[in-house]
Order: sequence, then C-alpha cells, then structure tokens
Amino acid sequence: MSYYEQRILMRQLLSINPSNGSVIKSFDQFSKKKIDHIIGGAYKIQKNWRDTDLQFRLACLERLSAILADYKIEYASLMAEEMGKPFKQGIGEIEKCIWLCNYFIGNSKNYLNDKIVKTKGQKSFITFKPLGLILGIMPWNFPFWQVFRFSVPSIIAGNGVILKHAPNVQGCAFRIESIFSEAGFPKNLFQNIVVSSKRVSDVIKNPKIAAITLTGSTLAGKSVAESSGRVLKKTVLELGGSDPYVILEDADIEKSINSCIDGRLLNAGQSCISAKRLIVVDKLYDQFLTLLEDKLSKKIMGDPKDDVDLGPMVSIEARELVHNQVLKSIKNGANLILGGEIPEIEGAYYPITLLSNVKPGMAAFDEEIFGPVFSVIKATNENNAIDLANNSPFGLGAAVFTKNIHKGEEIAKNRLDAGLCFVNDFVKSDPRLPFGGVKQSGYGRELSIYGLLEFVNIKTIVINND
Repeated sequence: MSYYEQRILMRQLLSINPSNGSVIKSFDQFSKKKIDHIIGGAYKIQKNWRDTDLQFRLACLERLSAILADYKIEYASLMAEEMGKPFKQGIGEIEKCIWLCNYFIGNSKNYLNDKIVKTKGQKSFITFKPLGLILGIMPWNFPFWQVFRFSVPSIIAGNGVILKHAPNVQGCAFRIESIFSEAGFPKNLFQNIVVSSKRVSDVIKNPKIAAITLTGSTLAGKSVAESSGRVLKKTVLELGGSDPYVILEDADIEKSINSCIDGRLLNAGQSCISAKRLIVVDKLYDQFLTLLEDKLSKKIMGDPKDDVDLGPMVSIEARELVHNQVLKSIKNGANLILGGEIPEIEGAYYPITLLSNVKPGMAAFDEEIFGPVFSVIKATNENNAIDLANNSPFGLGAAVFTKNIHKGEEIAKNRLDAGLCFVNDFVKSDPRLPFGGVKQSGYGRELSIYGLLEFVNIKTIVINND
C-alpha cells in the first residue's frame, strides 16, 4: 500500500508536489455530518440568491474577475506547486478564467431574459429559473479553469455551488472558495468539501443537491451517472478523449506539426482534448515524422516554476500508467523514436515520447494516454484517415489539416465524430462556444449559452384572460 493510500485510510487527502514528491499539506476529510451541514447552509443561501437582481450578480462577477487579474501570479505558482503545471501555462489558465468571467458579464442578461413566443394564448413566454445547488466534481489538471467553467454560469443563473475538487489540489480549491467570498458573493454560496471519491455517492444522494456536473475519466463518469440516475438528478459529464488530428496531403506540414505540439504538450499532455492520435496520410508521413522529431527534441523539460515546455506529470502513479501504455505499444509493434524511458531524477517527470507505426490494437491507439506521448499513425488516403480517426470509443475533440478550407469544413462538419472539430488549429475551449463530447466522452455542454442553460429550469408560461 502506498503512502498516499495509507493517508486516505486515515481520512486525509494529500497535496503532493510532483516535482519532488514532498507533501505540501494534508487535509482532513469532512465528516458526513459536516458535509450535510455545509450543504444545508448553502441551500438556504441559494434560496435568497436566486431572487437577487442579475445586475447585482454580475457586479460580484466583475469583482471576481478583478481579483483573478490581481493575483494571477500567486495562483499560477500554486498550480505549479500542487500539480506541476508550468508557470507560464498557469498564467494562461488564470487569464482564460478572466476571459470567461468577462464573457458572461457581457452576455448573461441577453441569455437569461424571458423569451416571448407567440401562441394562441394572450401571452406566452419562456423563463429561466435556477435548479438549486450544483455539485461540481472536478479534476486536478486545470484546477482553476475547470471549476470556473461550470461555477460561473451556474452561479450567475442563480444556483449555488458545492465543489468536490481532486484530492491533490485542495489548496487551489480553498483559494477559489475564498475568491468568490472576497468578490461579494454571499458567504457559503460557493463551498468546497474535502471528501474522497469513494464518498461522492453519499453527497449525490443528499436531497438538497439538485444536479451534478463532472469532469474526469469515463469510468468516473459512469459511476456518477449511475448514482445520479438512482435519484433522478440531472448530470453533465465531460469525460475522456483520444482526439485524432488528421493531416491530409495538402496540409501545411510545419503549421500542422506546430499545432500538434501545442495541442499535446499543454499540461504535459494531461488534458482530455490533447492531440493524442496524429493520423498522417502516406504521402506526408515520413516528412512529418522527421520534422516532428526535430521540433520535439528541442523542447525543454524541467521545474514548472522555470520557463519550460514540460513540467512533471501529476504523480508517480500517473507516470507509471503512461509508461506501461508506451511499453505495451512497443511490444505490439510501435516504433520508439524519442523518449520512452523514466529519467533518473527526482519527481514525476516523463520525457516527451514519440511513437511511430501506431496501429489499432495498440494501447497508443485504442486507449487514452494521459501524458506527453505522440502517437503517429499512417493512413493510406483521406478516407482511411477519417475511418481511423472515428475508430475510437471517444468523441470529444478532433482536428483536420488541409489547405482546402471547404474540404476541411466539410470533413469537420459531416465526417468526424466529435463534439468539437477544428480546421487547421489545435482543439481548445472558448467561452463563446459550447464544449462537450459524444460517445464515451460524455454528454451535455459547458460554456456559451448552452452551458449557461444546462442547470436552469427552462420554464414555459402561458397566460389567458379566462
């Protein structure tokens, strides 16, 4: 049994620096009685919050945005320490949270206003009312962004938030809780609870929890969906992905490679929308592989607080899982071009790894590899490339690279099975656009108007004289 597992049994969650393995802080899990008390208090606060003027809510959000801007260096440093995100990427994450806040400041009123619909009734309209308390089960890989992504639209719509964050980023979790309070949102409207994943089902059962959103693995999503289904509570699930990047023969090869690198190295490849399968048509394959190897060999791995391209993975256990997937793929015929060896240095570091000759039946093709591994797959032609792209249980993001924009649009729109499809760019979230997947990558949408309306009662009102 690992040290981490032992502490879980002691009802403690650990924040461990993945750069050196040192324990930053331990957090005692909350008792069921304490959790029920927190939820009960938040439930009462939300009943008042739902009746507040939207302009007041948005004024709070403006202050929240300002706090993020003032303390982004502190928050980026906290992420680097708790989960190994390179500092410059952490700054980018906070700036994206600010963008999110400003987007909903500018658009929420229009989205939440009553919508008049002409019917035979004297007056008919659609109004949008909050559901209540939303339980957010969030991952460690984007410890600020993922939380803000669901909580900002939820709270602006009039809901309250109970956050169950990942065990290793409780420092981030409590800092986020304090940000909402400091911004003027009612105390206890947003609350973090310290609880292991094994006890989440009890939280879901609490009758004061109205709905649940989860960002995490497909396995975790199935478990939450089952628990929520038993008590008939709505869920939004943003799950795993094995995003294909299709490189057609008329693609700008250098730009496509740069996009693949940017899409894969963010957060050491530990992202659901990372560029995980690079599918290259035969005509470009050798040239693509050579240039990709050259560019990857120049990337720098090191302390996330320094100016590096790649920090550590989140844990030794996570690294072992990725390494085993690489070894299995090599055993089944994949060629190792770069990396693939655990470095003899302190921390959970894993080098950029490049695999070629990847085919269906290999872990590097069939499974989601949550780490800095580039899996390059040869396709005989365009149709074969698209077939390979869709040959996956996942359907989160996808990209296609071609100089023929009309062809790229047609492929993205009609032929790739994914919730997000990009042409000549790597997949990324945008507050203005809905985010979510199909198949084993989940259901429901976050961001934009579609995310804002996930956790509201879309209520029909019809009025007649008689």
